[in-house]
This record gives sequence, C-alpha cells and structure tokens, in this order.
Amino acid sequence: MTAPVSPSRKKGLLLKLAIVGVLGGAIALLLLRGVNFRVLLDQTLAWIRSVGPWAFFTAMAILPSFGFPLLAFTLSAGPVFVPQLGMPVVIMLVTASIAFNLVLTYWLARYAFRPTLESLIRRLGYQLPQVAPEDRLSLAILVRVTPGPPFFLQSYLLGLAEVPLRVYMIVSCLITIPQAIAVILFGDSLVNGKGKVAFVAFSLIVALSILVQWVRRRYTRKKLQAA
Repeated sequence: MTAPVSPSRKKGLLLKLAIVGVLGGAIALLLLRGVNFRVLLDQTLAWIRSVGPWAFFTAMAILPSFGFPLLAFTLSAGPVFVPQLGMPVVIMLVTASIAFNLVLTYWLARYAFRPTLESLIRRLGYQLPQVAPEDRLSLAILVRVTPGPPFFLQSYLLGLAEVPLRVYMIVSCLITIPQAIAVILFGDSLVNGKGKVAFVAFSLIVALSILVQWVRRRYTRKKLQAA
C-alpha cells in the first residue's frame, strides 16, 4: 500500500503542473502566431555576446543575490562564450562568479539586510530559528538539496541561520557548481547541435538530480530518527 500524499505536497505538485501548463500554452500560442524561436534565440545570444564576458560574468556574480535566476546565466554561458574563451575558461569564470555570489548573498543576509529581515519576520509573527552548532552542517545540506526554494532564497536562509561561512561555502559549492557545469555543457552542445554531448550532459544533470534527492532523503530520515 502506498503512503498517502500530504496536502502540502499535493498543492506543490498542482502548482508545478499549473506552471508547466501555462508555459506550454504560451509557447503554443507563440508558435501559432509564427514566432521563430530559433531566430529569437540567436538574437538573444548575439545580444549577450555583444555585452562581453566581463559584463556578463560580473552580472552573474551579483544579480542572483537579488532574485535573478542563476540558470539563465549557466544556460547561456556555454553557447555564447565557449567559442571565444574556450570551455575550461568559461567553467572557471562561472565557478568564480558563483563563489562570489555565494559570499555576497551570505554577507547581505547575515549582516547588511539582517536588521530589516528580522524586523519583517517579527512583524509577520515569526522569529528566526536558533540552530545548534552541531546541526548547522545538516541544515546547510538539507536547504541546498530541498527542491522548491530558489537558489538565492536558500542562501539568504542559511545566512540568517548563521551557518558558518566555511560550512556554507563548502556545502553550497559541492552541490551547486557540478550542476552548473553540467548545464553549461548541455546548453553549449544543444545550441551547437552536438547531439551526443547534449545527451551525456543531460544524463549528468539527471544523475546529479537523483544524487541530490538521495542525499535529501537520507538526511531527512536521519533527522526524523534523531527526533
């Protein structure tokens, strides 16, 4: 007998299905209107290329701290800058940008924005949870592997919880950067018609996702057993 699905999980699934449905309907409408997605993609990539790598990777290091999706950068970095800089340099710059962004978001959450965020949370009737030192590593792993919260929100939560910077950076980099590299490879191979490489990169993304979910289930089970 299968375990009953909780109402919160049902709502989350319905929300995801609704988002997919809306996006699918919007794409179908654009196709019916004669929009050429290949031309639109080429124009977008050409504009990003005209901005230049310095502006692009600087934006990648800063904008995700304020809610801009990191995926937009990792998907476009490969097809735009690999022909100019080479794959190793692009991976190095993406890694540096993500690392800088992690530090920036941590500083904003723990120091710069903390008084404002604490005041807002108190007005909403909540208080910041106090995390015991021995639980901070588990918290960092669980937050990073839990699906749903955006990347920047995960970073803010860990900063507000005062997870030590060293733990925060090690966990975040080990989980985020391999996924980013897989997306770079996938985006570059997909745009340039490298079918085999795209398949390998996609398989890597799937494998990393399965690994992340395995880690999440393992740590969730450990926390339940400890409780």
